[in-house]
Amino acid sequence: MMRAMRGRAMRGLALPGWAMRLRGLLRKEIKHVLRDPSAIMIAFLMPVVLLLVNGYGISLDAYHMPIAVVIDAPDEITRGLLQAIDASPYLATQRAASVHEAEAALAAGQVRGILVMRKDFAERLHRQALWPATAALDVNATDPNTARILEGYVSGALAVWLSGQSRELRRAAIGGIDVQDRDWFNPELHSADFIVPGVIAMVITMAGTLLTAGGVAREWELGTMESMLASPARMSEVVLAKLGCNFVLGMGSMALSVLLATELFGVPFRGGLLALAAAAALFLIFALGLGLFISTLTRNQFVAGQLAFLTTMMPAMMLSGMLFDITAMPHWLQIVTYAVPARYLVSILQTLFLAGDVWAVILPNLAGLAVAAAIAVAATLAISRRRLD
Repeated sequence: MMRAMRGRAMRGLALPGWAMRLRGLLRKEIKHVLRDPSAIMIAFLMPVVLLLVNGYGISLDAYHMPIAVVIDAPDEITRGLLQAIDASPYLATQRAASVHEAEAALAAGQVRGILVMRKDFAERLHRQALWPATAALDVNATDPNTARILEGYVSGALAVWLSGQSRELRRAAIGGIDVQDRDWFNPELHSADFIVPGVIAMVITMAGTLLTAGGVAREWELGTMESMLASPARMSEVVLAKLGCNFVLGMGSMALSVLLATELFGVPFRGGLLALAAAAALFLIFALGLGLFISTLTRNQFVAGQLAFLTTMMPAMMLSGMLFDITAMPHWLQIVTYAVPARYLVSILQTLFLAGDVWAVILPNLAGLAVAAAIAVAATLAISRRRLD
């Protein structure tokens, strides 16, 4: 009787059929991950490599930009100006004997610009009210962004030197405006603090998509998908099991990326972990769902990998705001960026790292990620059918 009562109690505690099937599928996915090191490498090795390469390789800061300086009549004033320019960490001066020599160096790519001070530079500087001192600056503008940066550095160095000269000679600058700058959120103007959160978004995009992009395709190629179709498990349960197992790997990848960003690159993290976890979870559901959609659609590992790269990394790099300001894009392209979920994650990560929990920015972007995640999972379930054709 006791044995019968124990048997009825155990049956009363038995899991529902769907829960038992899901548990079995999760066990299968976990064993598959443990036996296949590629998933571990995608989740933990690839983020490290991509963060190191992109974090150190992509930089909007330009240091020690070489410029040729031509001084027609060297004197104490021009030598002091040359020393002031050379003291800047952003510029590296090279003396040139003539304009022709400097132009040859510019054409050969040895310098990025040419600064020319004519014979009457010192004289005009002393008679600033009548004849303003002028200096000619020629810049290699093959890269317009670098050209503008160099122009700003040289102009800034000249302005600092001129201000020092005015104080030293007890002259007030005529018609000058004293602008007191204050840079918010990134006071040291480190481009890494702006770029690394965007790199994290790109890394999680690729890692999440690749974790599942080859999963179903590999099972179709190996024939194991046919066995799963013959089992009592529903396709929704198969999809949920794959999402659940790879979701844990993706969150681990996200945690590792944030740790590298703060400890290795020194990027400050001013937000809360709750907002970070919510953003990472929603984006991972989208990325994993997209990977499942691609692998189910193609049923070929190579094609799935290529398609995952084209649909994730390129949009994440070009249209998410990671490198290029979205507001500077054409209006029609700005509209297109709303279809790139990485845009929402980049905005959230940059806000959390640099500004903190600014909910006016975070909540709308979380809503965008939620919509993207729902669409990706729904699309995957829509094309997943229990049939071999």
